[in-house]
Amino acid sequence: MPRADAERNRARLLEAAAAAFLAGASGATGDRSGDPTLEKIARDAGVGIGTLYRHFPTREALVAAVYRTELESLCRDVDPGPHAATAFRAWLDRYAEFVLTKRGMADTFRAMVADGSLASLRTREVVDEAVGRFLTAGAADGSMRAGVEADDVVTLLVGTFVTLQDADDRVRVGRLLDLVLRAVGS
Repeated sequence: MPRADAERNRARLLEAAAAAFLAGASGATGDRSGDPTLEKIARDAGVGIGTLYRHFPTREALVAAVYRTELESLCRDVDPGPHAATAFRAWLDRYAEFVLTKRGMADTFRAMVADGSLASLRTREVVDEAVGRFLTAGAADGSMRAGVEADDVVTLLVGTFVTLQDADDRVRVGRLLDLVLRAVGS
């Protein structure tokens, strides 16, 4: 079992990396590629570069860990509550933030897609399962139509995010997510 200080360092590194990748996605790093340096991430986490490399020997390992951690959090925190459509809309905003953060990892993601390492994270299946929980609860509480396929909704979401991948128009993203919700609403 890892030592407590090692776990804290790992958590701080993941948090700093997620923040750095999000800043890179919005152009705040000053680096046109959007990829923050590993040295900056280590510095922001309050650890040395050696500590970063002990936990994440490559940029790809760090990106995969940030991605996995955020995906698990996003999909684990599915709580349809008493009105699933309202909870789903709030979750869609979180999903949009998740996707936006990944823009700062674009170059690394392309390399991971090319070598097949990103496929092992089962993103589509995990997101489909989360959306399916909302749809099932929404059909049960009457706030969403029965019979809507989770993968169809995820396809709409992916299309939205791919279409707007170079834009940071949160108002438009919000409108499109409202349309997705109306499409599945009762």
